[in-house]
Amino acid sequence: MFEMKPEYMTGITLIDEEHQKLFELADQLYELLNNDFIHDKFDYIVEVIYGLKEYAKKHFTDEEDYMMSINYKRLFSHKIEHQAFLEKMEGLDLESIDEDQKQTCLELLGFVSDWLVNHILGNDILIGK
Repeated sequence: MFEMKPEYMTGITLIDEEHQKLFELADQLYELLNNDFIHDKFDYIVEVIYGLKEYAKKHFTDEEDYMMSINYKRLFSHKIEHQAFLEKMEGLDLESIDEDQKQTCLELLGFVSDWLVNHILGNDILIGK
């Protein structure tokens, strides 16, 4: 369901590869939610969310380092967007996930998917130009 599309490509190999990985992590959560063989998915969900947060941190650092290396003029505003994403992820209420795993994770997936697409198309694409 979550996939890196050609229009999301920045032309910067490292950034594009890391975006691909972020989409794969989001897709792991989606696939987990649709796995009917695992009834209590809480531990798996927490593991995927943790992996997504940690990989996002790595990606944001790599992306910001790249922007600094090319003296990218929108670095500061870009960093603010990254920080807002991380704050949202850090603020997740794991208890609410356990209470209604499917609904809470669908909301999280909606946020992550929308954020990735909008951030890539609205901001990251400009880095490669």
